[in-house]
Amino acid sequence: MADKFLIVGLGNPGKQYEATRHNIGFMALETLSRRAGIAGKHDSKFKAIVGTGRHAGKQLILAQPLTYMNLSGESVIKLLNYYDLGPDQLLVIYDEAALPFGKIRVRPSGSDAGQKGVRSIIQQLGGNQNFARLRIGIGSPPAPMAMPDFVLSKFGPDEQKDLPKIIDAALDAVECWMNDGVEEAMTRYNGLQLS
Repeated sequence: MADKFLIVGLGNPGKQYEATRHNIGFMALETLSRRAGIAGKHDSKFKAIVGTGRHAGKQLILAQPLTYMNLSGESVIKLLNYYDLGPDQLLVIYDEAALPFGKIRVRPSGSDAGQKGVRSIIQQLGGNQNFARLRIGIGSPPAPMAMPDFVLSKFGPDEQKDLPKIIDAALDAVECWMNDGVEEAMTRYNGLQLS
């Protein structure tokens, strides 16, 4: 197993996007930063908030791209190149409307499945899809709400009560991926219902 990893949480910068469904990747990364004691700061060369340090016996680079979701790959490729990391040392955390709220899914690779931040990363990697993802379910919009409005909405009161438990499990899955590999993380966490 590698000793150094880049963990990226996807979201949109700005007050108006804070605590929205589309920003659960940011929320998870901020919680991981606190758990690991790794403070992030704005780094203009990466167009991201970046923190580095050791956690769970590994060297971590934690990043929140500030490019807006659709251009996330611009930050990710700069970070991979600067820290001399391969796609196999990258894990991307983001929201997934095709997953029910309270579910998480670890995957070793795959297409962007319509997620524009992941699409941007794949493009910047020259089409390489072989990097791990952790998708956190946000559920699907109630009719007649449109998907763009739904992903930019805030979690309801009952959902907010369950969010800490869901994010904690997601971060346990990240640590499992780092220490035991993607197959073990999938086996242990992909079947859980956390709400």
